[in-house]
Amino acid sequence: MINGRPPAIQRGIAGNDKRNDFRHTIDQRRHSGMTFDTVADAVSHCGLHRPKNGVMTVINTHSIYVGYDGREDIAYQVCKYSLQRHSSQQIAVTPLIQSDLRSRGLYTRAADPLASTEFTYTRFLTPYLAGFNGWALFCDCDFLWSGDVAQLFALADPKKAVMCVHHDHRPDENTKMDGATQTVYPRKNWSSLMLFNCRHPANKCLTPELINRETGAFLHRMQWLDDDLIGALPETWNWLEGWSKKPSSGYPKAIHFTRGGPWFSNWQHVDYADRWLAEKTALENQQ
Repeated sequence: MINGRPPAIQRGIAGNDKRNDFRHTIDQRRHSGMTFDTVADAVSHCGLHRPKNGVMTVINTHSIYVGYDGREDIAYQVCKYSLQRHSSQQIAVTPLIQSDLRSRGLYTRAADPLASTEFTYTRFLTPYLAGFNGWALFCDCDFLWSGDVAQLFALADPKKAVMCVHHDHRPDENTKMDGATQTVYPRKNWSSLMLFNCRHPANKCLTPELINRETGAFLHRMQWLDDDLIGALPETWNWLEGWSKKPSSGYPKAIHFTRGGPWFSNWQHVDYADRWLAEKTALENQQ
């Protein structure tokens, strides 16, 4: 951590009047996340490759935004690592850090005592940060990826504005592992993983002004959309620990430790905790 931020995070230009600069910075980060010494380096890292016949080709980069909470930095780091390790295609992972979004005037909501994470509302900025262009994925930081996220992007239906797993999640417990209140509401956990069709006209309303103004119920129940614009994804892409049924073979493609995860010492007995711990060890061995 550097000044409370993961090492890979770059600062942009702060201020309410710098939103376009911020979106430009996010676009640059989506391709590379670094600076370049030569044009050739920039061409390569931006997904542009020149074959021997001299024709320039473009390699698509999938944009992924992950909720970031300073109390669970290791959860974010393992989520990001597992995304990158299992992806067959180029991806760019951007953390949604509330303090950075506040410094740029994009997030101005007062503290909400019902918000269980720092990204309870900032997740809905995903289409805006992506420039209302292409498809972009949001997921909570307490995910462990064992499947290829490129396969998830391949499920994108251009007729839909958002795609998610249509859970009927009604947990029995009153609190989560970290002591946060476990609330029950319609469409619970639909918004914990959302594949956004950022250019869809129905998503153009997701501006900072709306996200800072609307209620949690309006946002998390996706009430800015007609129901037929919310596409369904297979449950394996948002498998809820403690709720979803284990597959008869193999592993879910995206394991969601929604009650609390193995980063808590007394929460390492749950399903697939051993896989999360193994991924953490692999990350540490790489560093």
